[in-house]
Amino acid sequence: MKNLFLILSFITVISSQAQLKSVSYTDGNQKLEGQLAQPKKVLKNKAGVLVLPAWMGIETNAKTNAAELAKLGYITFVADIYGKRPTNSKEAGQLAGYFKTNYLEYQKRIQLALDQLIKAGANPDKIAVIGYCFGGTGVLEAARTNFKVNGVVSFHGGLSRDASRKIETINPKVLVLHGADDFFESDAEIKAFQDEMRTAKADWQMVYYADAVHAFTHKDAGNNKSTGVAYNEKADKRSWRAMLDFFDEIFK
Repeated sequence: MKNLFLILSFITVISSQAQLKSVSYTDGNQKLEGQLAQPKKVLKNKAGVLVLPAWMGIETNAKTNAAELAKLGYITFVADIYGKRPTNSKEAGQLAGYFKTNYLEYQKRIQLALDQLIKAGANPDKIAVIGYCFGGTGVLEAARTNFKVNGVVSFHGGLSRDASRKIETINPKVLVLHGADDFFESDAEIKAFQDEMRTAKADWQMVYYADAVHAFTHKDAGNNKSTGVAYNEKADKRSWRAMLDFFDEIFK
């Protein structure tokens, strides 16, 4: 019975990703390869969603969610930030750490992916950026640099920033979806983030999900909360609904 469930789950994932196709683009000499999900029936306003994946790069979670958004009518593009696929968590940590430190490079890679989303037909006046974990950090960078987007959504993302950076006014609306028991984000970091949003005069929201830790949207994260990384079905569904409600607001 367990094997049957795994087979059916695998078929479901493959089916949901059937709409995706690889798109090659470049950053100078660096080759990048994102994933485009085109809806069968595009929304009238041709709204687009850029997806920034977690630290392991373009993986099942990002592709599955992109396909689900395409089913709802959103033109969706999964960004390639690294230009390579990490082979293990150590390599992923090094790559993510590089782009967090060199945030201008991160912002550049996000903008290049946004260009691909618009090139695919998304309305440049109706764009959202969503991201998971490391990608959640990226969407905040998109907001901090005031990319021409309507709003950003961070799922269990990193909130910290270099305190020496000047805080500018933030124009895109900001939605942060956070695990209430996520100990990877300290109380001090959360307070600093909230203070930043106030100083930046941002239109921001932060939603906490009970019993949820880091990576609560990732079905492959297991269920051992003590590790600090675990899937939470209720938080996953609630945060997805919160994102869609946010889209209804920013794209109206």
